[in-house]
Amino acid sequence: MKKIQIAIDGPSGAGKSTMAKMVSKELGILYLDTGAMYRAVALKAIQSGIDTKDSDKLSQMVQDIDISVVYQDGRQLVYLDGEDVSERIRTPDVTVGASNVAVVPVVRMKMVELQQEIAKKNSVVMDGRDIGTYVLPDADVKIFLTASVEDRAKRRYEELQEKGTLKQTFEEVKQDMEYRDNNDSNRDFCPLKKADDAIMLDTTGFPLEKSVGMILDIIKARI
Repeated sequence: MKKIQIAIDGPSGAGKSTMAKMVSKELGILYLDTGAMYRAVALKAIQSGIDTKDSDKLSQMVQDIDISVVYQDGRQLVYLDGEDVSERIRTPDVTVGASNVAVVPVVRMKMVELQQEIAKKNSVVMDGRDIGTYVLPDADVKIFLTASVEDRAKRRYEELQEKGTLKQTFEEVKQDMEYRDNNDSNRDFCPLKKADDAIMLDTTGFPLEKSVGMILDIIKARI
């Protein structure tokens, strides 16, 4: 059976990871949360006392970093240097740090190398900021998922609340999101942008099930 590649890009809080997981389950293929890899890099930097904006030290640090993604009982677990950090990479400081480290070309190249290797061996749904433009430029289906910043901040706030890890006000969550939007869209190397052949899907105000259904319709029409 031919391996298929599905790229879902978009800004922070657009629901990429949640929807990509549901799509992968529906299609019976692998889901890869690329953002978790950058979060792991940020966590290592923070633990090592390295400023997540210090490109020189980050470039050195990432040379011998060990990040692996393991799937267990349908869950994606992220290991950093042999330790399960799946929960620790979801804290607010790591969230902001991930956007900072993702700007560094050496970090991105290291992560992209790993992502492309996984995609060569499996049919995948991959989400991130530059999947369709850089990581999987020849993906079978490319979707650019977006929503208003208010909508995205509300989703993220409720997600953190549900997980019991909410430590910020709604305004702080929104400010972090706006910071990441600016960081991701204006970085020099592989900025967040819609691939020319990607389908734009704005889910502002749409319930989750409807949004996922629209994504599945797009995919099924193209594969």
